[in-house]
Amino acid sequence: MGQWTQTTLAGHACDVFEPDAPSPHGYVVLYLHGVHLNRLSGKPAFTAEFERHGLRVFAPMTARSWWTDKICSEFDSRLTAERHVLDNVLPHLAERWNAAPPRIGLLGTSMGGQGALRFAFKYPNLFPVVAALSPAIDYHQRFDEGDETLPLMYPDREAARQDTAILHVHPLNWPRHQFFCCDPTDYRWFDSADRLRMKLYSLGVPHECDLETTGGGHGFEYYSRMAPRAIGFVAERLERERLRV
Repeated sequence: MGQWTQTTLAGHACDVFEPDAPSPHGYVVLYLHGVHLNRLSGKPAFTAEFERHGLRVFAPMTARSWWTDKICSEFDSRLTAERHVLDNVLPHLAERWNAAPPRIGLLGTSMGGQGALRFAFKYPNLFPVVAALSPAIDYHQRFDEGDETLPLMYPDREAARQDTAILHVHPLNWPRHQFFCCDPTDYRWFDSADRLRMKLYSLGVPHECDLETTGGGHGFEYYSRMAPRAIGFVAERLERERLRV
């Protein structure tokens, strides 16, 4: 089995996975973590799938930034999570592994799931392949739950809602390969995942989703159950992109 290590980029921690036998095509997964900052390094279901597909993984840590283009002081007082990914992480992947779009696939869980979708919707040419597990799309709801960070990033609940992934879907410019899933017992986030499904369907945007499989609600029990499908999707679609270009 490959090895997880830690590194620092622009003063911020990142986890790195190197499989024993990396894909000869240099595919990389950019993993966006959830709000509880859980790492994949201790999650064998994910590690096994990365190893099986020969996927290198880079996982930056950005605190409770919601992966937005808004300053989150928990992460950095001058740099947003979005700019960190675009200005620091992508150049680092090019230097470290000679990896550049479209050989980089997005994978995220919860907060990171919605972040992965938002990145893909905003920058579909950079991120044509995305998979989101239990994406916390309607994070503006946390304004009503005493969230500590969002009120420092947005003036009000409506401003946060306007920045959610669904509002970044463009009817004529979208990621070519997108998969998302949510446990139907995930009472907090299921409705927004289902609403994204309906919007993509009504716009005729190709996508795959699983809103039927259940097992664990919201958390790594469910994420681990869905890891083979999500990571398999990323690996297979990165290969399609390589053959496409």
